[in-house]
Amino acid sequence: MSVPEPYLGNPQKTIEILQKYKFVFQKRYGQNFLIDPHVLQKIIRSAKVTKEDFVMEIGPGIGTMTQYLAAAAREVVAVEIDKALIPILEDTLEGFENVTVLNEDILKVDIPRLAEERNAGRPIKVVANLPYYITTPIIMGLFENGVPLESLTIMVQKEVAERMKVGPGTKDYGALSLAIQYYARPELMANVPPNCFMPRPKVGSAVIQLIRHENPPVEVKNEALMFRMIRASFNQRRKTLLNSLTNATDLPFTKEELTIALEKLGWPVNIRGEALTLEEFAQLSNLLV
Repeated sequence: MSVPEPYLGNPQKTIEILQKYKFVFQKRYGQNFLIDPHVLQKIIRSAKVTKEDFVMEIGPGIGTMTQYLAAAAREVVAVEIDKALIPILEDTLEGFENVTVLNEDILKVDIPRLAEERNAGRPIKVVANLPYYITTPIIMGLFENGVPLESLTIMVQKEVAERMKVGPGTKDYGALSLAIQYYARPELMANVPPNCFMPRPKVGSAVIQLIRHENPPVEVKNEALMFRMIRASFNQRRKTLLNSLTNATDLPFTKEELTIALEKLGWPVNIRGEALTLEEFAQLSNLLV
């Protein structure tokens, strides 16, 4: 299949397209378009996109990264929520026969069905420049809803990328760190300054890759219970683990039951949740099931 060379990805071309369609950035969608070809190429290389791959892109914007993905992949489905961008995408992706654009909310798309239809149910690669306001719901939705995933290569706020990969004892460690590390192996691929976007965000960004674990790194009898305990322990992170779990309205354990569990594990009663590893949260929840 013959496709045109990617041509978006620099400020002049982006401005030209936006002016042509009199496009107005929508703050509610957190729109910041990439305008640096080096960063775009870095994302495609990091995602290891090949002609064998079916790729889903979340938030294609004006189609800048979509062009690069289409040139590298077998097939691309790009999901864009803003209907004002659809005519622009029809224009910028006109020469790419292997791209389908869906004007939908990614949180409502039946991705397992798409993977079944377009990729014979095999794991897919997801690539995205995610809006900051909805980063976590999108990522967790992909992991929790049975989507067959090989990897996510995503642009997120730098602070969020750092939270995904840290361990106990750091200020950035929290429920997001544990959830991500339960489902995937996070690897920071690049830091991206604000001047690589239009309009410029107020904060730095980072490309992080999440490689889905074939099997979770810990054995858990009740995943939902473990994550309720994790959320409770970080909702009040300055309190002891014992008090945080006792105060949680969605946990059925008494202070006495929790004290006995901590003693069985040989942990001090004044330990805080931020000191526990994923394996230790699994041990505690398994003991309380």
